[in-house]
Amino acid sequence: MPEPLCVAIDTSGAAPETDRPAPEKAISGDPEFTTWNVEERDGLYCGVWQATPGKWKISYDEWEFCHILQGVSVIAEDGGNVRTVRAGDSFVLRPGFEGTWEVIETTRKEYVIRL
Repeated sequence: MPEPLCVAIDTSGAAPETDRPAPEKAISGDPEFTTWNVEERDGLYCGVWQATPGKWKISYDEWEFCHILQGVSVIAEDGGNVRTVRAGDSFVLRPGFEGTWEVIETTRKEYVIRL
């Protein structure tokens, strides 16, 4: 039987990967990341990511679409643009974005990354 072409974003079949921000990027707290990659092919990645409270520096070389499933985070772009995101919010981080991500309440998001 051929591989299905319509695939649910379901974390039950994906092995979770855990990580933390690199020490030079950490600003406050001790955030832990858990990622469930559901699809990885041809420079495209999608799945679910979760982070516990804390703040760290971020820098994007890739394009990422995010949809917040739960929690509250503050994303601050260097130069002043600050956005608070919570369950139901969707946004795009474009290549070249630099700033900080602060998790106020454990945040879970669905993501699609294009390299």
